Amino acid sequence: MSERVSLFYLFPSALTLHKTQHSRASALSRPYDNVRGAAKLANSWWEIQILCEPANEELIFWRLESFGCRGMASEIKGNSCLIRTYLPQEQAQLLDLAALSLWLRQDALSAGLPIPAMQWHIIDEEDWSSSWKKNWHPQEIGERFLIYPAWLPLPEKTDRLILRLDPGVAFGTGSHATTQLCLEALEMRLGYEKTDAVIADIGCGSGILSIGAILLGARKVYAVDTDPLAVRSAKQNRNINKISEKRMIVELGSVERLKELIEEPVDGITCNILAEVIIDLIPHFQAISKPTTWGIISGVLLEQAKPVADTLEQHGWIVATLWRRQDWCCFNIRRS
Repeated sequence: MSERVSLFYLFPSALTLHKTQHSRASALSRPYDNVRGAAKLANSWWEIQILCEPANEELIFWRLESFGCRGMASEIKGNSCLIRTYLPQEQAQLLDLAALSLWLRQDALSAGLPIPAMQWHIIDEEDWSSSWKKNWHPQEIGERFLIYPAWLPLPEKTDRLILRLDPGVAFGTGSHATTQLCLEALEMRLGYEKTDAVIADIGCGSGILSIGAILLGARKVYAVDTDPLAVRSAKQNRNINKISEKRMIVELGSVERLKELIEEPVDGITCNILAEVIIDLIPHFQAISKPTTWGIISGVLLEQAKPVADTLEQHGWIVATLWRRQDWCCFNIRRS
């Protein structure tokens, strides 16, 4: 049996949101008192279970992201895939869930795949905030990283860089293909020689890419996100990994906030969010860049790669390499 846990804080109306802010901030976000738990304003949650063919997994993940689900976990058993996802009860009525089931059916038919089976029920906040942890295990990524749940005892022996995480409901456990691609790209950029790089991490989520850059030797990382939950999560994970506040600066905001924070243009940019948001952000990259600045861009589906690449080219960036994993891709870019 193979398992994957991926956590998201996403939004139901991407096009509307993208016009007003540049990051993964959620239209469903609420104030959080404890980043390790669930929102205090949402006492009950829908747990949605979907049984599907493994080939349909990525398409269903995309649909659930678009619907606004907060957390997702998938488990492969034999020839079937069981996906669990979570949504505050106050954000969806039964008719909304019925519509989601219909969309999943239409998606599968359009892709020529078997129709998935969907069911749902209500669970308490405390159950939701901890249930996904049961299926999240240490994971090796690339040649250097070991992503390690913060609540587990440290391994007695490993030659890998241990990146400890308690992401709460912020995106970034290392389980999603886009996060893996970004970490491997960081390893390629920073992992094989001494570096003094200063990095900007836009849409930092749990802080996984920022922490990864620090572990690989980056001198400083500026991490920003427009979701207060993500900012709290990144700060918590910074502390878990014993990184100083001066070396990993975490702030609420996006590129405009970065322009206020940085002392000089950065050496590298990481941005693992969604294609529509990235397209909006690309014109602003120049304000924090210099001629030698490189970038690692992901969160882009293969079918969205061309408009992202076209926008990069229009604003003076060259795509050095394009990596693919499952239905996702990662751009390694540099200034032209």
